[in-house]
Amino acid sequence: MPHAVPHAIDTTLLDRSSRLEQIGAIALFGVVGALQFSIAAAQILLTVAIACWFVLVVLERERLAVPQFFWPLAAYAAVTLVSAAFSPEPRVSLLPCKQMVLFLIVPLVYRFATGPRAPIMVTVIVSFAAASAAVGIFQYGILHYDNLHQRPQGTLGHYMTYSGLLMLVIGVALARILFGRRERMWAALVMPALAVAVVVTFTRSSAVGACAAAALLLSLKDFRLLAILPVVAAIFFAVAPAALAGRFVSTFDLKDPTNRDRLAMLREGGHMIRAHPIVGVGPNMVQVLYSEYRDPDAVENTNPHLHNVPLQIAAERGLPALALWLWFVVGLIVALAKRFRDPDQRFLAAAALAAVVSMLAAGMFEYNFGDSEFLMLFLSVITLPFAAARTTTA
Repeated sequence: MPHAVPHAIDTTLLDRSSRLEQIGAIALFGVVGALQFSIAAAQILLTVAIACWFVLVVLERERLAVPQFFWPLAAYAAVTLVSAAFSPEPRVSLLPCKQMVLFLIVPLVYRFATGPRAPIMVTVIVSFAAASAAVGIFQYGILHYDNLHQRPQGTLGHYMTYSGLLMLVIGVALARILFGRRERMWAALVMPALAVAVVVTFTRSSAVGACAAAALLLSLKDFRLLAILPVVAAIFFAVAPAALAGRFVSTFDLKDPTNRDRLAMLREGGHMIRAHPIVGVGPNMVQVLYSEYRDPDAVENTNPHLHNVPLQIAAERGLPALALWLWFVVGLIVALAKRFRDPDQRFLAAAALAAVVSMLAAGMFEYNFGDSEFLMLFLSVITLPFAAARTTTA
């Protein structure tokens, strides 16, 4: 009898932990689906998941567990706050720092998407992306969102965000087709819709990122499969409407206004880095100070960012922040490459590697790492291989 009460307490705590874990997992699954349609809904669900995780870690005294690549991200967040503190306008710079909260997605996925839940989350991501792609194709084909002034964007606020998310999912779906053991048919069925939806957004950076991810995955499977890419490109240019084909041909045209402006931004970013190498000009200050550093050959009078991830980080937050970000990227790639060698982890590792490569490739032309929806999905995908390898949460 003396042991009856402690046993009852232990059972109650176990039941509460189990309920919190279930709620947290459901909320997290909702996040990766909802963010492809509504950032507001995704943020609400993310708040629920964070609350469950916080209670489990703090009140239930679970051990805090994160993959190793999380620590460079945490350091990057800390350096960002330092940069904001030294900004010419700290209040303006502190506002976007709330985005650093999204880094908590890493421990959330690591905690709630363990074991067999990880591939299920992939299915959720791909399925919601298929529906989102259908919306974009409808906008292009029926609503005539078929020009640079009105592009398909799904239900999201911007076509760049929309195309960036689809780009990530293309890598995930192709990884499942090439390396997955289950549900490969579903991924194969939705792949054409994902590819078409990206193309009809007229977004060259996302197309480049998707091609880079595809090239990586095909070469990892069998180097000879790379021959598929030029065939697909030839078919595209043979059947695509002139406006779409011309848009992607312009990628290589140095006289194209947007290309000229991006080259000017490289020089502008260099000026900012030389003037503020340690803490940068401050988060959210590139647009504010743009006129001071504007290159004579720039096309636009101002730009919200420098359309290049490493350049934006260095100019905005300083070279130490860039070093930490590079540490995060390199460390992540090394860890994923090791997991790819294990047949049981190959699919998710390949999907994560594709996400990294597509982010880097597209990030040479767009500041995708600063896009909240993109960052949320990116962090979820790259954490899944590490979460899948976990069988316990203690």
